[in-house]
Parts: sequence; structure tokens; C-alpha cells
Amino acid sequence: MTKILTIGSVSQDIFFPTCEGVVLDTPEDLLSQRKLAFELGAKYHINERFESVGGCSVNVAAGLVKLGNEVSAYTTIGNDVTGNWIHAQLEKVGIKLDYVGVEKDCKSDLSAIVVDQNVEDRVIFSNQVANQKLVIDVQKLVDFEWIFIGDLSGAWQHNLDIIVAAAKKKNIFLAFNPRQKTIHEDVAKIIEVVAKCDLLFVNKDEAMEIVSALNGNLQSEEEAYLIKELKKMGAKVVALTDGKRGAWASVEGETFFAEALLGKTVDTTGAGDAFASGFFAAYLKEQDLQTCLKWGIANSSSSIMQYGGQAGLLNEEQIESNIKDITVK
Repeated sequence: MTKILTIGSVSQDIFFPTCEGVVLDTPEDLLSQRKLAFELGAKYHINERFESVGGCSVNVAAGLVKLGNEVSAYTTIGNDVTGNWIHAQLEKVGIKLDYVGVEKDCKSDLSAIVVDQNVEDRVIFSNQVANQKLVIDVQKLVDFEWIFIGDLSGAWQHNLDIIVAAAKKKNIFLAFNPRQKTIHEDVAKIIEVVAKCDLLFVNKDEAMEIVSALNGNLQSEEEAYLIKELKKMGAKVVALTDGKRGAWASVEGETFFAEALLGKTVDTTGAGDAFASGFFAAYLKEQDLQTCLKWGIANSSSSIMQYGGQAGLLNEEQIESNIKDITVK
């Protein structure tokens, strides 16, 4: 069985679903064209709240485990009640925890997520503390065949350098999902890692930012153009998602598209992670790219029907049943 290590942040996510917010369209603000507003000073009652482990790398780890893979998580928690809860949840899922560090006198990461039930979208308030202290020990990387890099915090550029160097030295395959925060902070470093990864996961916004930074401008917003430019950087396989529209994937000059399975959306948090774990699991089984897309779409379409990035993840039997309704072009 392939040994996989996922590296990145972990948090406790608390979801507050509400219909009380007002969505404001602000097209003049190109970077924030829709906003969710509440009355200042008001108090709103929430009928239910939901809790889930959050973080791209651990969500992907959970999805891979559910699909029959052996996965270890490299992340950091604090020695507090939240950290104990996170550790217990990861253990329950079946993720190996040998490389989960515990920082003394430190708060674990926590996110408060306001979900607008009218528009089926959310606003995330994230507090990162423990994962700012994540330091990669190269000796812990050498026994793995694949490393998946998710949402890094703290000295993330230095950690990326360590991971990439170890992967090159030990012939470890790299899967990479750069996040918008790190793209904003140092897009040159992201481009450097994209050039060396075997499997790249991006959503359309992330792809546009990376390509725009490399070329100085964005010649087109077409998915085929974005994928072509990302592959020119060096990524061997590129998988690009765009929410309800679906996903694209490309390898060796061939590009395929799969529409999303549109059903009732409860929460979109972690949908991209669910896609990545489904796609990645099929890829590890040496399935063709069309099947990889189908597995990713099936997993993400199920994920959005539950709160958080893990409750809606599918096993292989469920995915095989769901992909019958997915068309790849």
C-alpha cells in the first residue's frame, strides 16, 4: 500500500447557519463583489451549530483514508481542550498521528464559520496560532512515497523548501494545493513549487492569480488557457475546480471536463478538499484521468450536503455508485 503524508494546518471549525444576514452586491469592489451584513450591536439566535475538524491537509487525509489508503498527518495542535478534541477526531477517522506535534502553552487553531442558508455560502473567521509554529523535520519525510502539501502557516516558505528538497533527494512524489493566503503572500514561491509537483490542485481563482503573476497579466479566463499555463510551469497533472460548474484535469496534452452533480447544498467548506481526495485516491489506483475526475466530483458533490469537510466523504463503494451519473467530456 502506498504510504502518504499530508502536511498543513488543522483546526476546529464551528459552523453557525443563519438566514438573518443580508447579502450586498458591491460590483465596484473587484476583490469583494458580494458581502454579508448584520446589524451592528444586534444579537442573533442560531438554532443549531456544527463542529468539524478543518484544514485542507487533514480533510484530504480523511478522504484518502476512507478510500482505503494509509495516511499520516504532519500538523500542529496546542495542549488545550481544542487540541485534545482535534486529536480525538483525527484518531477516530483513522489518520496516523505520529507526526502531530503538540505545542505547550499554545492555543489550537479555531475557525468560526457563518453559513448563509439563503445563498448557500459562508464567511470564515480563522484564528491560527499552533500552526504558525509548524517546523518541518526532514527526517520525518523520508519514509513516504507521496507527500500532499495543503494549507501551510508560519514559516511556510522555509517549510516548502525543506519538503521540496527532501522529495527530490528521496524521489518522493508531490501533490500540492496552494491556498489563496500563501499565493497573496509570496506567489513566486508558489510558482517555484508548482514547477516541481506531480499533481496540482487549484480552484479557478487560485489558477488565475498564479498565471497572472507569472505572465504579468491574464490573457484569458478560459480554463484551457489556465491549465496550459500551469502545465508550462512544470506541473505534470493539473486538476482545476470551479464550484458548481465542475472540474477540469489535464495530463500529457489531454484535457477533460466533468460537470458537478448539483443537489442540495448545505455547506461548501471543504468541497475542494473532498474533490482532491477523491481524484488523488483514483490516481493512486492508476485510474485514467476521466475516472479520477469522476471520483473527485462524486466526493465533492457529497461533501457539500454536510457541514464541514469530512462528514460527507464517501467510501469506494459509494463513489462507484455515484459516478454513474457523471459525464466527462
